[in-house]
Amino acid sequence: MAPTLLETRDDYEAFVDRYDTFLFDCDGVIWRGNTAIDNVPETLNMLRKRGKHLIFVTNNSATSRRDYVGKFAKLGMQAAVEEIFSSAYATAVYLRDVVGFAPEKKAYVIGGSGIRSELEDVGITTVGHDDTAAISLATLGDVEPSADVGAVVFGIDYDISYRKLSNAHINLTQNPDCLFIATNDDRTLPGGKYVYPGTGALLSTLIHSTQRTPLVMGKPNTPMLDCVMQKFRLDPARSCMVGDRLDTDILFGIKGGVSTLCVLTGVADEASVLSPSAPQATYYMLSLGDLFKLGQ
Repeated sequence: MAPTLLETRDDYEAFVDRYDTFLFDCDGVIWRGNTAIDNVPETLNMLRKRGKHLIFVTNNSATSRRDYVGKFAKLGMQAAVEEIFSSAYATAVYLRDVVGFAPEKKAYVIGGSGIRSELEDVGITTVGHDDTAAISLATLGDVEPSADVGAVVFGIDYDISYRKLSNAHINLTQNPDCLFIATNDDRTLPGGKYVYPGTGALLSTLIHSTQRTPLVMGKPNTPMLDCVMQKFRLDPARSCMVGDRLDTDILFGIKGGVSTLCVLTGVADEASVLSPSAPQATYYMLSLGDLFKLGQ
């Protein structure tokens, strides 16, 4: 069935009344870059006043949940740490609770401070953030595998370098027991005026060089889905996933058996939403901010 367009006040009212829990992607739905999307703060306030349960599910691993709370506040929105479920947090929970990551082992991290914070909060030592020295063909031999590294964790890294990639590669190829985990594999990243290379674009380098396939935690993959469903004990019939990407957000909701709403403020446009070959959202609308009219 083709997605239903929400465009009138009656459409909005029926949509909001149908669900108790709303799961939101952030980039492209709540904000773009460091700017809140018009009227989204008012929409979230309206939903809270109606007693709705809000959960923010993001593939962005560069920011810790605590820092996300700060970003929400800076942009005039309320959010609690417990309401935020990031791919970095899902990775930490997976290593601690599912793998039983050995306390003497370390995680080599390609990524931002968000991944390191979430891993260290659950007692996992991280290395790699200080791999900033220059490297050349003459000094490649200085890069050696470490028996202490039990996992390579890959997320978005705005300062990615050949040295970091070489360290990750050598640990993954010389130690078959070293886990290979990616926080997400998003092909692109919306930010500001344009769309930029995402974690998946960077990750492809290591996949190609090591000939290893990482376990991908983020949307739309099963590990993230299982963690969210278990933590929040959602009733799928009364839950809706709101996102801007068909291949991650909407597919994530479909796999979880919840309804989905695709907004056109990020990656997807109307033509892609209506394409029969794309994951089929339940609904679509121009912007989440349009729902703020119900609070007027």
